[in-house]
Order: sequence, then C-alpha cells, then structure tokens
Amino acid sequence: MSIAHRHSYYEADARERIAGLLDAGSFKELLGPARRAMSPHLAQLDQPAAFDDGIVVGEGLLRGKRVLVAAQQGHFMGGGVGEVHGAKLTGLLRRAAEQRPDGVLLLLDTGGVRLHEANAGLIAISEIMRATLAARAAGVPVIALIGSGNGAFGGMGIVARCCTTVIMSEEGRLSLSGPEVIETVRGVEEFDARDRALVWRVTGGKHRYLIDQAQVLVTDAISAFAQAAFDALVPDTDSTDTDAALAALQARHAALQARVQAWGGCRDGLDIWALQGIADPQQLPLLETDAFLAATAARRLP
Repeated sequence: MSIAHRHSYYEADARERIAGLLDAGSFKELLGPARRAMSPHLAQLDQPAAFDDGIVVGEGLLRGKRVLVAAQQGHFMGGGVGEVHGAKLTGLLRRAAEQRPDGVLLLLDTGGVRLHEANAGLIAISEIMRATLAARAAGVPVIALIGSGNGAFGGMGIVARCCTTVIMSEEGRLSLSGPEVIETVRGVEEFDARDRALVWRVTGGKHRYLIDQAQVLVTDAISAFAQAAFDALVPDTDSTDTDAALAALQARHAALQARVQAWGGCRDGLDIWALQGIADPQQLPLLETDAFLAATAARRLP
C-alpha cells in the first residue's frame, strides 16, 4: 500500500507528505541534512538545532508534472520560520521564477515566526512573500497545502493568502494571529483558546472554505491533497497580466470591505454561516467532508 493511502495527511511528517504526494522515486532534495544548513542562532540560545532547520525543499514529479516542493516540519520548533528556514523557502521560490516549473507546492505546518530569531524571521517572511509573488508573476502557480497540526499562522498565514490556490482539510487551520495570541492580548472574553470547537469554527478548514479563504476542501488523505494539487497546476496567467491582476485585487478589496460590513459583529463561525443562509449551521462541524460540500454548495462565497 502506498504512503498516500497508508497515512492521513495530518498524521504524516514533512518527508512522509512529500513521499506520498510525489511520484515514487522522483524527489530530489536540495540542501538536505547532509549539507547541515542549520540556524546560526539557536546554539547561542541553548536551543536544539535540526540539520535541515525544520524544512525540506526540493523538486520532483506530481503525476508527471515537474514541481518544486517545500514541506515544513511542524515537530521542530512548531515549524517556526528563522533565518535559514526562511532562506531555503525563499531560494526555492526564486528558483521557480527562474526555471518556471509546472508549479510550487508549499506544505505549511507552522505557527509563524520563530521567536528565538524574531527579527531574522520577520525579514524572512517579507522575502518569502516577495518571492511568492515573483513566482506567480512568472506564470508559476504557487499552491498552499494546509492540513497539519500547526496549520498556517502568523506571517506564513499571510504567505498562504499570497498563493494562487489554498487547499485545506477540515483538520487544517489558517489565520494571522493564533487563538492563544488573541486571548493573551485581548483576554478570554474576546477569544477562549481552550474552546477547541470554537477555534476550528473560526480558523478551521471548513470555515475558511466557506468564506473563500481556501479554494479547495479535501478529506484528510495524502491522495486527496495530491489530486487537488495536480488539478491546481494551471498556469497563473492572472498574475502575468498587469491589468487583470489589478482588477482582481480591486475586486478582492471590495469583497473584503463588504464582508467586514456584513460580519463585523460576528464572534463565531456559526454566526457567519447563518448569515450566509445555511440551514442548520450548527450541524456543519459534524458532517464528513463530502456531505459538508454537498450541504454548502449553494451558499459558499464565490
């Protein structure tokens, strides 16, 4: 049985996800553990280091299509972005802009910037964003896959929304600030981070799909992510046409303004789903993915 069918995407680690997504034997790692591309800062802070600095980058084939891949290792420092981690990801995206493969897959599993390298990490996020947009401007689709334990938060949450397509599972989470951060800054009255059901109703894959923050929702299977990623390997022509890109950006800004006006007083995904006209919104978290997609097909934002 293949890795794609043997493991859920959520349970797999970075290398297992790559192995399950790509064609067997096609992956070639760049700057692997043997190269010892490690953070120069962690040892000074008496923190453990990893030989790949918590991210695997390389190239391979996805059903015959040439793709560049970056997979964050959430078990190492929560997938946090530091100087080397960020440089590896930036370099891969710049490679994409130069070589123009069929696409770039970003397997995100991160809480955001690594606090131990805060300044370097913040600079890295800005470089990753610029490199993502440069790859898209070269016509290369950049696809974010989010179905991991850490999800995609902080600066990498912004990077995800810079991508051509965001693919999520119900188990994935996507946001700028994490629940614990919001609770710390604004208090438990604003957001109770211990209420796990609330957390998923606000940041989880189902909600992000319903409000078009994720374009595709899949089941928790590597094979499902692989199929969705393959389907998304369409040349990013919108980003190569300046007029079309500007029009799309203006339309998105107008849509966001309308959402703020309509949903600004909502404190729970349930409130928004009800305003979208979804019948029995409280039942949505209980539905399997296929049933959920069928129940919300007519009400999801375009």
